[in-house]
Amino acid sequence: MKRIISYLFILLIGFSSIPMFAQNPNPLLIIKGSVRESDTYLPIAKVNVEVNGGAYTITDSEGRFTIRARRGDELIVRHKDFETVYYRITSSERVTIEVEPAIEQKNYNSKYRRDTKAFNALIDSVMAYKKKDVAKSIKFVGEALTQSNTVTQSAEAYQILAEVYMFWKQYDLAVTNYRISLQNLETNDAKLGLAKAYELNKNYQESIDTYNAINKKSLGNYQLVMLYEGLGDTYFNIKNYSASLGEYQKGLDIAKKHLITPKQTDLNSKIAQAYSAIGNVQEAEEYFDSSMSLASQQTKKRALEEKGTVADFQNVNRNYDKEIELRKEIVEDVDDVETDSILDNSSSLTSQKQNYKIGNAYALQKDFDNAISYLEKSIEEADDKEDLVVKKDATRKLSDVFVDAGDYQKAKETFQAYTEVVDELYVKREQELSQADRFRRNITEQQNRITSLESDRALNESLVEERNKNQQITIYALIAGLVLLSVTAFVMYKYIKQQRLANNLLALKSLRSQMNPHFIFNALNSVNSFIAVNDERTANKYLSDFSHLMRSVLENSEEDFIPLQQEIELLELYTKLEHFRFKDKFDYSITVDEDVKVSEYKIPPMLLQPYIENAVWHGLRYKTEKGHLNIAIANKSKHEITISVSDDGIGRIRSKAIKTEHQKRQNSKGMNNIKKRVAILNEMYKDKVDVTIEDFQDTEDVGTKVVVTLKKD
Repeated sequence: MKRIISYLFILLIGFSSIPMFAQNPNPLLIIKGSVRESDTYLPIAKVNVEVNGGAYTITDSEGRFTIRARRGDELIVRHKDFETVYYRITSSERVTIEVEPAIEQKNYNSKYRRDTKAFNALIDSVMAYKKKDVAKSIKFVGEALTQSNTVTQSAEAYQILAEVYMFWKQYDLAVTNYRISLQNLETNDAKLGLAKAYELNKNYQESIDTYNAINKKSLGNYQLVMLYEGLGDTYFNIKNYSASLGEYQKGLDIAKKHLITPKQTDLNSKIAQAYSAIGNVQEAEEYFDSSMSLASQQTKKRALEEKGTVADFQNVNRNYDKEIELRKEIVEDVDDVETDSILDNSSSLTSQKQNYKIGNAYALQKDFDNAISYLEKSIEEADDKEDLVVKKDATRKLSDVFVDAGDYQKAKETFQAYTEVVDELYVKREQELSQADRFRRNITEQQNRITSLESDRALNESLVEERNKNQQITIYALIAGLVLLSVTAFVMYKYIKQQRLANNLLALKSLRSQMNPHFIFNALNSVNSFIAVNDERTANKYLSDFSHLMRSVLENSEEDFIPLQQEIELLELYTKLEHFRFKDKFDYSITVDEDVKVSEYKIPPMLLQPYIENAVWHGLRYKTEKGHLNIAIANKSKHEITISVSDDGIGRIRSKAIKTEHQKRQNSKGMNNIKKRVAILNEMYKDKVDVTIEDFQDTEDVGTKVVVTLKKD
C-alpha cells in the first residue's frame, strides 16, 4: 500500500511539473533563397530542395525557392549537374547556395554577379528594417531597384515593399506596389498579398475577385489555406457569414490534412466567431474549445490571445462568470509574455484593458464592489502606461457604476475626472493626427521617388532598344507623369478627406463632452434644492428618474445619431423632470402626428434638450402666470419632418435683459456649441439637420419657437 501511494505521489509531482502551455521556442520560418553557380553566379533551375524529413520544393527559372523550416533544420540540395549540398538553417535571412556545376559554363559575367549579390544584400536589409524603420526600408528598396537586372528581381523588390506597407497599415500603397510587382512577374505570393491588401483597404469585391482568379492547383498547401482563410475574412467583413463559414472550413480541412497547426488554431477560432455572429452559440463553443486546446500547444502569447477572443464571446453571450475567469487568467500570465515580447497599448492583452473588461463584467452582474475595485485598478495601470483611451473608458464606466451603486457624490467626482481625461485625449489625438500627417507625407514622397525610379528605368531601357523612337518615348513619359500626378492627387485627396472626418469626429466628441456635464450638473443642482428644503421623498423620486435619464445619455454619448423614438423617450423623461421642479410655472405637452413614421428617422442625441432647457429656465420660469411648453412633431414633406419646441414665456429680449453677465456667457456658449455641432453634422451627413429660432406670438409674453427640420436617411 505504501509503495502504491509513493508511486501516486511521484506521478503527481511529474504531472505538476508539466507546464501549462506547451511552448514552441523554435517556430517555422519562411526561408527564401537561391541556388547559383559558384563561378558565373548564374541561377540554376529545377533544383530539388528538401528539408530533412520535412517540406520539399524546386527552384524556379531564376534559381529561387521558398520553403518552410526551423532553425537547426538541414536543407538537402540535389541536382543532376552537381554534387548534393547540405545547408544548415541558422536564421530567417536569405539563403544563397553556391555550387560547382559538373558541366563547365563559359559565359562568366562578373558585373552580373556583383549586381545580384548587391541586390540580395539590399533586400535582406529591407527585411531587417521592415518592422523598425519604414523610411530605411523604402530607401533600401529604391537602391535594390537600381541593382535589379531582371523583371524577376524588380517584381520581388516591389512585393517586399508592399509587405512593408502592409506592416505599417498603409494598405492603399500596398495595393499599388503589389500590382506593380504583378506587372513585372505574376507570382502566387503577390496575388495572395494583393487580395489581402484589397480586403484591408476595404475593397471587398476586388479582394474576392482576386482570390477567385488565382489558380488553386498551382498553390502549395500553406498558400491554399491562406487563400481560403482570406476569402473567409473578406466574406466575414461584408457580413456574409454563411459564405465565410464555407471558406474557413475548406481551409481548416487542408490545415488538418497537412498538419499546419498554427492555421488550425486560427481557423477554428474564426469559424467559432462566424457561428457566434449568426447566433449559433453551441457550434461556436465547440470550435472555441478546439482553438483553445490548439493554442495551448503553441506560444503562451497565442494562448492568451485566444483566451481573450473566447472571453469576448462569453461577454456577448452574457456568460460573465466564464468571461471573468478567462480574463483573470490572462492578467496572471501576461507578465510572462512581456518578458519575451513587448506589449504596447494597442495590444488586447494589456492588464489595463483586461481589468477594465473584468470590471465591466462585474458591473453587468451588479457586483459593484468588485466592479469598482477592478475599474480603479485599470485606471491606475492605464495612467502608469499612459493609455488614455482605456483610462477614459474605465473612468466613464466607474462613474456609471457609482451611479448604479447609489454613491452620487463619487459619481460626480469621477465624471469630472472623465471630462478631464477626454480633454487630455483630445489634445493627444490632435498631436497624433499631426504626426500621422507628417508620416504619410514622408512615405508618399519616398513612394513617388520609387515610382519615378521605375519610370526612369523603363525609359532608359526603351532608349537603348529603340533609339529612333524618341517622340514616342516622350509621349509615354508624359503619360506616365500624368498618371503619377493623378495617383498622387488621388492619394492626397483621400488622405485629406480621412483627416477631415477624423477632425470632425474629435470635434463632435469635444462638444458632447462639454454639453453632458452642463446638463448633469444642472440636474444635480435640482437635487440639492430638494434636499435643502428637507423634501427627501421628492429628492429620491427625482434621483430615480434622473439616474435613468443620465444612464441613457451616457450610453448615447458616443453616437452621432440615435433613433428618433429613443430621443422622444429621453425628451419625455427630461421634460418630466423639469416640470417636477417647476410645477407652478408651466404645463407641457408632447404630440406626434399619426402620419409621422418615427422609426424611419434618426436624430443627433441631446440636440433638442438644450432648447427645452432654455424654454424652461429663461422663458417660462420668469413668467408671472402659468405658462405652457409644447413639443410637436409633424411631417413637412415626404422625406422631412419638423420638430417644434414652443413656449409662451417672456421671450428672448426680456430674458436677455434680466440675465446676469455670467448667465449671458453661459447661454451664449451653450447655443454656440449647438450651432457648431449642427454645422459639423451637416458637413458630414449632407445637410441632414436645420434649426430656426423665432418669436412665438404677438403678445406681451411673446415666447420662443424653435423649429428643427430633420431629413430621412
